[in-house]
Amino acid sequence: MEACTRSSGNSIVGRAFNNILVIQTAFIGDAILTLPLIHVLKKNYPQSSIDVVVVPRTVEVFSNHPSISGIFPYDKRGKDAGLIGFWRLLKELRLKKYELIITPHRSLRSALLGRLLKPSVNIGFDRSTGRLLFSKVVHYNPADHEIDRNLALLNPLSIQINKDELPKLYPSVEDAKVVDSILENFSIEKESSMVTIAPGTIWNTKRWPSDRFAALCKLLSSECSTVLLIGGKEDNALCEEIAGMAKVRNVFNTAGKFTLLQSAELIKRSRVLISNDSAPMHIAVAVDTPIIAIFGATVPEYGFAPRGANNIIIETKGLKCRPCSIHGGDICPIKTFECMMAIKPDLVVNKVRPFLQKMVM
Repeated sequence: MEACTRSSGNSIVGRAFNNILVIQTAFIGDAILTLPLIHVLKKNYPQSSIDVVVVPRTVEVFSNHPSISGIFPYDKRGKDAGLIGFWRLLKELRLKKYELIITPHRSLRSALLGRLLKPSVNIGFDRSTGRLLFSKVVHYNPADHEIDRNLALLNPLSIQINKDELPKLYPSVEDAKVVDSILENFSIEKESSMVTIAPGTIWNTKRWPSDRFAALCKLLSSECSTVLLIGGKEDNALCEEIAGMAKVRNVFNTAGKFTLLQSAELIKRSRVLISNDSAPMHIAVAVDTPIIAIFGATVPEYGFAPRGANNIIIETKGLKCRPCSIHGGDICPIKTFECMMAIKPDLVVNKVRPFLQKMVM
């Protein structure tokens, strides 16, 4: 992947940067997939201060990370909406005098923020709506994984990149204590038998049906697994419905009980995570827990599949209607939902069993 540059100034290869900024104000999954870029940056510029601009809900993704010096929350759809919020952030960031800004986020607003901070080097994607505002533009390759696409932003710096780079999250000691407490409340003593399931997603066509998840919980329960349903507060009703349909004693709804890093700590302790195509997949990658990912409307080829050797993707191949969109939608366009309905609980539990057989009894 070659970088095409707009400026013909002095070479930036080998130049020192005291202050570096990464702008990523997208969703949780996108934020997690930015972490390898930041890690490689710090490895190559160990003396540099690296800050990030992020939306409030992704602040925890970057918290405790050893490569990150400062986190600037930008509530672009809340209290910082509009020109006043944008100007407040711009004034705050200008105090840092950033020399290098890298913008994985592809919006005009993110590109404009970087341009107005007037760094020596300003790198972004050719697919950004603000691509004309960057000093150096990098090709966004749709065929690559998102981690590799983000790492390509380092091409203008001639940084050598390890293709096996993975994100890493850093739950704190306090996060671990919160997880300990809730597991104790549930009387869960044998963590080696835990399986986490993340049934939620904001896109209906990316969600395996509730009754399928419930049947899967029942099958896992019969094989001596403890199942923990995870998600945010918005997923509580869905998880409660699944637990109610399963009607087995060792299925627990934890939706809304954990912060993002506490969820990461819980997933870290689990034998395996089962998830739709959503952010928990990437959380699991970042804590080195195997994943079984169920894909419906979307496909792994979009570049957002879980990265790693122990991960399994379950999908219905050969459908002419699939993929139906990049993100999924509210309803199946052809009203069959065959991409998900064809995936049976027995198929999923068969993929889980090899991980359960490694349990410490």
